[in-house]
Amino acid sequence: MDTIRSYLAGRIVVSVGDITTFVGDAIVDAANSALAGGGGVDGAIHRAAGPALMEECRALRSGPWPDGLPAGRAAETGAGRLPLRGVIHAVGPVWRGGGSEEAALLSSAYVESLRIAMNRRWDRVAFPAISTGVYGYPKAEAARIAFGAVSGFLADSVVPSVVWLVFYSRKDADAFINALDRSET
Repeated sequence: MDTIRSYLAGRIVVSVGDITTFVGDAIVDAANSALAGGGGVDGAIHRAAGPALMEECRALRSGPWPDGLPAGRAAETGAGRLPLRGVIHAVGPVWRGGGSEEAALLSSAYVESLRIAMNRRWDRVAFPAISTGVYGYPKAEAARIAFGAVSGFLADSVVPSVVWLVFYSRKDADAFINALDRSET
């Protein structure tokens, strides 16, 4: 992964690459509420992790989340074939124009994921840009929410010690950085 920029004395790292190749403790899956795999980063993680990940997701659906994991929530599984300690499945909101509590739900998806990492003592965690793909969340607004949620959590917790925000393309990483730069002025 190529590091583009870091924030908070290196505790938040913006990088470009394939999140399934992350070397650390856990990655976050931008999951759908059915925990059924899908397209984009969700599908890539499921393909890389193999069938064991889907089996664990089915167990979550037959156990604590029979109606699906709601937007704003997160749950953990093992990592299947991925060389990680676990995968955190976070469901972000579908963009509906901003009047349906999307910001609170997106922030919650990040914070719940970080809380799982903290409780499991997972020190190095990587996130994709939750809800910015097929869920249609505007990237600049999602960047500000993600950064606020992650930096706020890290201000009160030493674990995880480093959070990567992993973008598939340099264009998306630059859009994230530009959104933060504009919000600081």
